[in-house]
Amino acid sequence: MGFKIEYHKLQIKGAVFMPKEYLDLDEKDRMIISLLKDRPDISQSEIAGKVGISQPSVGVRLRKLKSKGAVSFLIGMNFKKVGLYLAKVDLTAKNTAKVLDSFKGCPYFLNGLIVSGKNNLCLFLVGEDISTLEAIVDRHLRSNPCATDVEMNVIITSSDSLVFPVRMTFNNNQNPPCGSEGKCDNCPYYESERCLGCPITGHYRGTFW
Repeated sequence: MGFKIEYHKLQIKGAVFMPKEYLDLDEKDRMIISLLKDRPDISQSEIAGKVGISQPSVGVRLRKLKSKGAVSFLIGMNFKKVGLYLAKVDLTAKNTAKVLDSFKGCPYFLNGLIVSGKNNLCLFLVGEDISTLEAIVDRHLRSNPCATDVEMNVIITSSDSLVFPVRMTFNNNQNPPCGSEGKCDNCPYYESERCLGCPITGHYRGTFW
């Protein structure tokens, strides 16, 4: 029997916030989610045997869980295995949407989170070396008038497998996707070999992309 919560509208300064839809999970749903968490490639027939329901019932439940967002499959790379560097960048942004928009085409960019508190934006970047990640943060965030209190930390390890999607193919373009006026070939970070460059522009010294 699922634990049910009664939701109410929340109103703050004239804005009405509606809570997300209640998932209404039962014990079999929880077992299916747990099995998929441990083994994303487990077959529906195996799930049926472990949960004690028919395979068609598993299919119906999976469709319901997917439609509600309780189950989602992500194809990506395992941070603990691929040997890439992962950086978490916390900052205060005057315009979070504008900062996020400037990174949406960047191959080094994984995801961005708008959070509460003074540092209201958290970005995740991935790359082959720390100096390139530091150069990206220096040039595109620390010098950005929309951003202050920029702090970059490199993730040392994770307690469990951490899978992240990485863009591996893109259309080459002479203009960098970040919209930067300067290009890699006249960038001081690239010229001094502190940055591997942008794979999209063709000015790239790395081997990953």
